[in-house]
Amino acid sequence: MLKHSPRIPRLASVVLASLLLTLTACPGNEGPDEDGGTNVTDGGTDGGSTDGGDKQPDGGSYDPGPKVCGDGKVQKGEACDDANTVSGDGCKNDCAEVEVGFECPVSGRPCVVATACGNGIVEEGEVCDDRNTASGDGCNADCSVVETGWSCPFQGQRCRAAQCNDGILAGEEECEDGNLTKGDGCSDTCRLEPGYKCEKVGQPCTTTKCGDGIPEGTEQCDDGNHDMGDGCSPLCVLEPKCVNGTCEARCGDGVILPGDTTEECDDGNKRNNDGCSSECKLEDGFACYNVKGTLPNEVEIPVVYRDFCGASSGCKSPAILHPDFNDANGAEQGIVGPKFAALGANGKPVYAKGGVASGTTHGKTAFDQWYVDTLDVNVTEVSTLKLTKQANGSYLFDDQTFFPLDNSGWVGQGKENRLNDNTGTPRNFSFTSETRYWFEFKGNEVLTFLGDDDVWVYINRKLALDLGGVHGATSGTVSLSDAATVSGLGLVKGKIYEVVVFQAERHTSQSSYKLTLNNFETQRTVCESTCGNGKVDRGEQCDNGNNNGPGYGKCSLSCIWNARCGDGIPQYDFGETCDDGNDVNTDACPNNCQIDPG
Repeated sequence: MLKHSPRIPRLASVVLASLLLTLTACPGNEGPDEDGGTNVTDGGTDGGSTDGGDKQPDGGSYDPGPKVCGDGKVQKGEACDDANTVSGDGCKNDCAEVEVGFECPVSGRPCVVATACGNGIVEEGEVCDDRNTASGDGCNADCSVVETGWSCPFQGQRCRAAQCNDGILAGEEECEDGNLTKGDGCSDTCRLEPGYKCEKVGQPCTTTKCGDGIPEGTEQCDDGNHDMGDGCSPLCVLEPKCVNGTCEARCGDGVILPGDTTEECDDGNKRNNDGCSSECKLEDGFACYNVKGTLPNEVEIPVVYRDFCGASSGCKSPAILHPDFNDANGAEQGIVGPKFAALGANGKPVYAKGGVASGTTHGKTAFDQWYVDTLDVNVTEVSTLKLTKQANGSYLFDDQTFFPLDNSGWVGQGKENRLNDNTGTPRNFSFTSETRYWFEFKGNEVLTFLGDDDVWVYINRKLALDLGGVHGATSGTVSLSDAATVSGLGLVKGKIYEVVVFQAERHTSQSSYKLTLNNFETQRTVCESTCGNGKVDRGEQCDNGNNNGPGYGKCSLSCIWNARCGDGIPQYDFGETCDDGNDVNTDACPNNCQIDPG
């Protein structure tokens, strides 16, 4: 059922900002990594340093000349250079960092496995090792104690909360409210629930109010209004910012832009310890993968309703009877202009009947109130539309008795009476709705709408479908495989565009709303806290449990392979004389990567 609270739970699989698809959270935490310095043996002119000084952290000089990762020389901007561009052997493939668990003492030579606390390996005298020497994150500074309230099940991985509701805020926990009850702001896994803030351990959580201008709790933003398309949705989550298909990369908006390299991930939130950090960087200890085509069973998209006082409904002050609602009857195209007419600068339809006879509207001033908060004229409610995946892969919202404001709006305030529909059921008529979502244009998208009364669909801020006027259930379709439509809307494959559906219910007989979406999707990130469990899960190359670690041929602490035989890059310093990227033993390179001279 559609919910109408201003605090709507957000589906884990929603890409609120995309059509459909965003993403979801798994718990975890990580502390700062230990970063090794890099020595060089050759002298050389001063090339500057990455920390603003003239020397490397260990006192060695930087090699002069431009940065060339893989040349065996540490230049300005590099932390190491082991003469290759392979990750997993101690020096990252871009030479920007020494990998955890390694030291790179000599440039141009292989890095070596580090020793002592902080290298990610539980060695003699240690009971834990979370790859740093900081206390307060579960494993203390000398790796000798697992701290109270924590658990460190896998070497080299972040420690975790030992138990939810033990009175200690630890690991992936965001709250501890003294119980394991869901729906009260703090979940049974001690993560914040949408619409709440939990400020004190052991104390009940309190609700937040989206629209008060104060971002709190799980709110990503709060701009103090109910407008959509301005970068902060009425559900207080970030929206993509796109102009003619070109979008600004915004961490937390749930959209991974084609070709963008600034975000390693985007799971639709700005929360840490779920695999994708608040800066959209991958967090160790998770298997994360980008999904584009594997669709959830349900998606929710935000919707804003505005309730008006219609004729015959007995308006009471301060509610003002609006002339456009329940005053006329008849389909009427052109209220917002011809096909491909543009949205206004405020992202709302532009009235096109000024100075022209209209059978169902009463001028620009009245029309401009339909989708804008207007004191004493309308009452705004924020909710979501839940679309269900169909057998053919499309998503459908279908409500043939579409009355989302029966107990709210002016009726809920006692300023308007409900009227009977054509079945004799008391209803709150006279309202508008607005919903938006984003998608990556591929050329096979199809949108179908069936309902009453007015419906206008805009894509890339241009009118794509006009079902205006007061009428019974009417159907319309937008197909983005049609060349003329694509040209008129100015769409380019691979770019991100916004779809907006404006609707109005203006007559007291019936109300229906059926929206079908095919192939509208964007790319999203899904993370699972699995690295270290000994199973190769999706998003992992390998997982040997507590045998994960640094070193040639081993599965790394991030569950990707370190340098090894079969990776396609000969590691001569580890005894390889060939590497053809396979484990076939009967071709030119044997499966031990060593050619027998005989």
